Amino acid sequence: MSAPLLLKGFEVELYTGRADGTVVGCSAEAAAALEGFVTEPDCRNLEYITPPDADYARQLQLLLEPRQRLRRWLASRQLTLLPGSTLSLGDSQRFERSDPANPYHGYIEATYGTKVVTASVHINLGLTAGHGLEPMTSLFAGLRLMRCEASLLLALSASSPFLDGVVTAAHSQRWLQFPLTPAEVPLFLDHQHYIDWMGEQLALGTMQNVRHLWTSVRPNGDNRPHDLNRLEIRICDLVTDPLVLLAITAFAELRLQKLMREPERYDPLQASRLDPSQLAALADANDRAAARSSLDATLMHWRNGAPIQARDWLAQELADLAPLAQELGLTRVLAPLQGVLGQGNQAMSWLAGHQAGLSIPTLLNQTVEAMASQEAELLEAIATDGGPGPLG
Repeated sequence: MSAPLLLKGFEVELYTGRADGTVVGCSAEAAAALEGFVTEPDCRNLEYITPPDADYARQLQLLLEPRQRLRRWLASRQLTLLPGSTLSLGDSQRFERSDPANPYHGYIEATYGTKVVTASVHINLGLTAGHGLEPMTSLFAGLRLMRCEASLLLALSASSPFLDGVVTAAHSQRWLQFPLTPAEVPLFLDHQHYIDWMGEQLALGTMQNVRHLWTSVRPNGDNRPHDLNRLEIRICDLVTDPLVLLAITAFAELRLQKLMREPERYDPLQASRLDPSQLAALADANDRAAARSSLDATLMHWRNGAPIQARDWLAQELADLAPLAQELGLTRVLAPLQGVLGQGNQAMSWLAGHQAGLSIPTLLNQTVEAMASQEAELLEAIATDGGPGPLG
């Protein structure tokens, strides 16, 4: 390979429940019993985090291993892992606290209610230096590009068309209901702009702490806002297929690799006809459009504001990325995205099945079984190959 791959890691939120899709909360008990799992304010979902590793095959193993431990623990309680990013069959009128004594959980419940009771996957990508760029210059250029293209990642990952047993008007109900905080976030021009803006928000009380920046993409690090070493993509719905998740991640990484090589062509601050405030508004509007219609959404391209269908935009970028994917050994990792473009994402698949007459519990049960079967097959392939398995 002519360039190193970026460090990457995942924060995966999952619902637990019965095989028919009924959500049953047990996160406090699971987190107490299993290493590596943490609770969310509502007990119906829980989270695990994979450690940073640049290798996609290794990340596949890191994604699968915690799920297998959790599955065994859940099986003893006649429970399983559920797909989707909203309470598809749940009661979204009631908050089920995982830790009633936690004051921050009390704040979340009182302020947002069950709007925050969603499942998703956050993709962290280390972007500190490369191709002559200073670390923070590289990071904030990457943030700008991912902010302007976050809608494409949501279009690929949308998996929340149901809520409380009914069909919503969205492919990602999660993104439409989740309370973006603060309501307006600028396109950060540089690190100092971010530091100053964060200080203003904390002083105004629009943010409770440095973590209280709930937006599509944000800087991340151990001492925000000062010490940063990665960007965190927060817009994706839960992607239950780990190969599709890794393909989405590879797409994001390849876009960033392009940016580091040619910032004048891929940093929106340099390559767009629009000014930063217009770009921020365009990105937010695109995110909402992708939440409603995912791959069928009409988006506005950040280069010039021209309308383009999400599916067409993705197809163009994949064609542009093909030579670099081959150079970096990511062609096979990226390949599942062609299937998503051709066959639709999880939300589109479910909506087609529902329109054909299948009930929501039936659709969820089919996906629950497919999730478990695929994970078992992937683990067997890894064990048989004695190495990278499906990605090798």
